[in-house]
Amino acid sequence: MSSNGLSKADQAYQHVLNEITSGRYKAGDRLVLSTIADELGMSVVPVREAIRRLQTDDLVQFERNVGATVTGIDPVEYHYTMETLALVEGYSTALCAPLVTDETLNKARGINQQMRELLGEEFAPELFTELNEQFHLALFEHHPNPHILDLIYRGWNRLAALRSSTFTFVPSRAPMSVAEHEELLDLIADDAEFSVIETAARNHRLNALNAYLDHHAQSATKDFSQYWKGRHDKRQTSKSARSNPSLHQR
Repeated sequence: MSSNGLSKADQAYQHVLNEITSGRYKAGDRLVLSTIADELGMSVVPVREAIRRLQTDDLVQFERNVGATVTGIDPVEYHYTMETLALVEGYSTALCAPLVTDETLNKARGINQQMRELLGEEFAPELFTELNEQFHLALFEHHPNPHILDLIYRGWNRLAALRSSTFTFVPSRAPMSVAEHEELLDLIADDAEFSVIETAARNHRLNALNAYLDHHAQSATKDFSQYWKGRHDKRQTSKSARSNPSLHQR
């Protein structure tokens, strides 16, 4: 593994993060520090530091008598992450707007066109999500505040680790996302006020969150209904058996 000037702890962090986001390490998988250290050709010390950083990012958790494991999909964590991204992405989009060049605008429109072309019967949510990140990354290309940009990257990494994309659960959200992208680019091109761009970008992320929450609520209601239907059917079968003793004699 090439160091690229990174410390061993940074190398270990990037390695484990990539393995999580790529799906090689799945939710609940145990992370054996010695095995990872052997793969990277380093001691356990920097790997342990990397795992602690991933725990801070809520991508890894420590379980008693088990050790470090990959965090699973948590709707509450997804909710918090999306709300945080709505705030920092909204502010960042407005902050970077004056720095966005015509070349960057054209690049972002090209990415959004690729997203539009993905809409259809063979919709690929993973690719659509990747292009979505590229779209927003283009707008943040000249971000003046590296600390805020780091918060955005952390949020994206957390969503990737959770493998929780709105477009996977609610593919109907995708066309609206593309349309909102176009509106956002038009606002930037027209030199709209800071507050207008910030609100549009913040609502763009919140609309995705609300679409997921609506889907989650419907799923929960459906599961609850199926649970009670199952109990009702079981009760009816029990009543039928009691009323027909011959059933017990077969």
